Amino acid sequence: MADLTKVAQEAADAAAHLHPTPAEIAALDDTELLDFHRTLGAARRALDAVTALASGEIERRSSRELGCAGLAQASGFNSPVELVQSLSGSTRAEATKLVHVGGMLVDESPAAHHSALTAAISTGALSIDAVEAIRRGLGEADAATTVEALRTAVDTLIAAAPTLNADRLYRRARELRDELDQAGIARREQERRDLRYLKVFTRSDGMVAGSFLLDPEDGGTLVAALDTILSPRRGGPRFTDPTDVATAQRLVDDPRTTPQLAADALMDLLRVAIDAAPGTMFGKRRPAVRVIVTEESLSRRGSGAFEGMPDPISFETVERHLCDTGVIGVRFDDNGSCIDLGREQRLFSERQRIAMAVRDGGCLFLDCARPPSFCEAHHINQWKRDTGRTDLADGVLLCRYHHLLLHNNGWQITRSGAQYELVPPSAVDPEQRAVLLVSRTAAVRELVGV
Repeated sequence: MADLTKVAQEAADAAAHLHPTPAEIAALDDTELLDFHRTLGAARRALDAVTALASGEIERRSSRELGCAGLAQASGFNSPVELVQSLSGSTRAEATKLVHVGGMLVDESPAAHHSALTAAISTGALSIDAVEAIRRGLGEADAATTVEALRTAVDTLIAAAPTLNADRLYRRARELRDELDQAGIARREQERRDLRYLKVFTRSDGMVAGSFLLDPEDGGTLVAALDTILSPRRGGPRFTDPTDVATAQRLVDDPRTTPQLAADALMDLLRVAIDAAPGTMFGKRRPAVRVIVTEESLSRRGSGAFEGMPDPISFETVERHLCDTGVIGVRFDDNGSCIDLGREQRLFSERQRIAMAVRDGGCLFLDCARPPSFCEAHHINQWKRDTGRTDLADGVLLCRYHHLLLHNNGWQITRSGAQYELVPPSAVDPEQRAVLLVSRTAAVRELVGV
């Protein structure tokens, strides 16, 4: 309708005439400044809601069924997102958000949780940023999470929205989804892991460039390693030991930039790994990536988390980390107050890891050729939480891939004397027939008679 265009033009004209000078803004007292900003926010939310509605209609008129006759392609664009981006002058991410939210607004039979979100937009209770954060964070209904459960979660998030920005609202939505679907944590964890990549290419000037994407677990290891190396440069903790103070000061005084130091540190880590003898078993010092678990999680229920990372991790990942790196127990009361800090219980000492490297000769899994330097220590009896003891005979070497496979896919390793056997899950072998695992060290094979 022409009237809609006229109203929109009037709004644009009004905004165009709003040109306060810095001196006029500076003349506002605190209350006036906050009120002015709050009013601008309300106006922006109203305009964004209408823009999203129009974007949703553009998407509807650009459906794949229409082909070249669709509005986007007829206007010379490959998708409605590209058309909206051109019309609004926004980033692709902003245009995508407008189309996603607009799609909900024009949907004639929306799901119940989407209806609640569109109603919140119409009343001005939520911005489109908040709506998109909730939509992405909660996801869609599936066999484990019903539409009704999502609707309840949406109501909870709408009530919390006035005190949360869009980023925090997204995190809270993710938390609620994980609470609704505990069983899906492992699946979503694997989905994030499957997104990982490393791309490297040589530029025309000979410089090597690239990009990477890591899942929270591996990314946390990289971040922790760089933080440990660069902490003094980044304003990390102060030291009292004279040697530590001197080392930190040398790093602070180093003429290289922090990004250059990070690049050199990464290459140093690679050279250590490349130059290491195949029989070297690493593990004496590791980046401090802490796993947070509750007593419930240690009883094979619930989930855990990596310190400083928002997404939960499955119990299988918790178990694997406790198995390989030990734990520092921190107990909390029902009010969330810390009441006890336990002693560190490392499952395998450096000497024990060396002994495992000699005994196993590398990853003990079937037909794996990974040397000890690529391996982690796996406790076949899991973590002995009550005693804190560790027996060398109950530890074996596994490469990262097979350590993940063992914990996440139901495989088990058992021991009878000095012999180890691999028991597959019933999905792989319904009879779960054990297979003997053989050391890659010839002297050990001769000793045990295999």
